[in-house]
Amino acid sequence: MNQDLKEVCKDIRCDVMTCIGHLGVGHIGGCLSLVELLAVLYFQEMNIDPKQPQMAGRDRLVCSKGHAGPAVYATLANRGYFDRAELLTLNQGGTNLPSHCDMNRTVGIDMTTGSLGQGFSCAVGVALGSKLEGDGATVYSIIGDGESQEGQIWEAAMFAAAKKLDNLVGITDYNKLQIDDTVENVNGIMPLSDKWRAFGWNVIEVEDGNDTAQVSDALKQAKRFAGSGKPSMIILHTVKGCGVSFIEEKGSANHNMNISEEDVKRAIAEIRGE
Repeated sequence: MNQDLKEVCKDIRCDVMTCIGHLGVGHIGGCLSLVELLAVLYFQEMNIDPKQPQMAGRDRLVCSKGHAGPAVYATLANRGYFDRAELLTLNQGGTNLPSHCDMNRTVGIDMTTGSLGQGFSCAVGVALGSKLEGDGATVYSIIGDGESQEGQIWEAAMFAAAKKLDNLVGITDYNKLQIDDTVENVNGIMPLSDKWRAFGWNVIEVEDGNDTAQVSDALKQAKRFAGSGKPSMIILHTVKGCGVSFIEEKGSANHNMNISEEDVKRAIAEIRGE
């Protein structure tokens, strides 16, 4: 697709603010930090077709940090998987858009996630299945830096390397904040790149994970590792709440916060540069 990714990011950010603001509360910080990644994946990099969401051999995304579901939904809606008006049903009774990703309810979601660590294990399984099937798909999985404190992440990492899953691309949203404090104060994960290399993964570190050009370059580099016999991990240094200054300023308090109608208007004006 040839759409301007910067404009796509603005649209996704505004829709994230709108749907969480309509609900009144949500995981806004970790949704906003992922916008550039999701825009590049769905509008540039992934082999997908919104008209054929179950297309054989399609690339898959497993958002293991499932509480960022609203960002994925906003991206899917902007990509044409379903009507953007449906975003206003987020986490309400009878919705197809629960707060955490659910493959049985939402068109375009490839794996149900939310219990931290489990989605990444599922992504490893999907990648293994794709290898066995020989369908040529690339499987992408987004994990959080706080989520990386889960032992299940490292069990999955070890298994993926052992099975030489070079069709698997992990992506760490390294915004350095989690629900209670900084990641390092809660349970430090540094040096993160060295850990992934030690587990047998190719590692690509991105200085500005909220820059579409840098994200795009990293994803292309990861694709070139296909055939290396090793899975790849992209570590994106991002800003939690990126793109909305008054949310960024709240630090770890923006992990899950109340969003008013006035907040939405203020945020959209800032995003649009009005």
